[in-house]
Amino acid sequence: YNPPMQHPPLAQARVGIVGLGLMGGSLALALRGRVAHLLAIEPQVVARQMALREGVVDEAAEALTAGTPPLDLLVLAAPVRVILDTLGRLPALRPAGCAVIDLGSTKRAVVSAMSALPERFAAVGGHPMCGKETAGLASADAGLYRGQTFVLCRVPRAAPGEAAEALALELVAAVGARPLWLDAAEHDQLVAAVSHLPAVLSAALMRAAADERQWTVSASGFRDAARLAGSSPRMMLDILLTNREAVLAALGAVRADLADFEAALAAGDEAALADWLAAAQVAHAAYRRF
Repeated sequence: YNPPMQHPPLAQARVGIVGLGLMGGSLALALRGRVAHLLAIEPQVVARQMALREGVVDEAAEALTAGTPPLDLLVLAAPVRVILDTLGRLPALRPAGCAVIDLGSTKRAVVSAMSALPERFAAVGGHPMCGKETAGLASADAGLYRGQTFVLCRVPRAAPGEAAEALALELVAAVGARPLWLDAAEHDQLVAAVSHLPAVLSAALMRAAADERQWTVSASGFRDAARLAGSSPRMMLDILLTNREAVLAALGAVRADLADFEAALAAGDEAALADWLAAAQVAHAAYRRF
């Protein structure tokens, strides 16, 4: 029997954040002064320089290597496929092990990769349900996580994960978020409908209204509906390709619903159109109350 790794409380922990974009940068800002040492792993030199110049982190490196100083907690705040690649290389990069949490937008593939880590790595999957349509450290905000839901996913594996789970809960509390434990597959199905599908529909709307003449008569309705079209294509590709089945299912459901709407509109069926719109309004009212 190998006892679970012991990790210091967050206030005494050496924390490394891989990725200083919106999510990683906001996390670093929120953790300033709340951990013993904050190290950023960021390939872009401009972001590293900005983080050091503005005191966002204590130290910054271009890449995670075997020579990177020891860490108690490693936060993977990169695109999902970069997270997966990093998890695959962790045993060689961190021979002594550490606690690991990620901030990726999809969870099944990440949790599966975490479950394959050696026992010296205690891991938890994570996904803070917040963000902006703008990216990069310049958009980072120390209050981004405050009051927001932070999904956590347990990793099924032989080694006990209590140490990582306790540290993950400390991290969530430190940034002012609310933890919600979900199964990884359930998480991916839920966010496909309320996060990934809206981004796809927003992009489709923007593609359909890409003429400046249309923009001259646009107002807040179009602005709000098209906002997510400004999301990073690289980020969205990672999300869509690592949650393909759930997004396809969500697309199929909305396509069928739109087909019903289209048929009613083509037939001039006012009653059917009214029912369709009223059902959406009732659901929206319930959502607003929630």
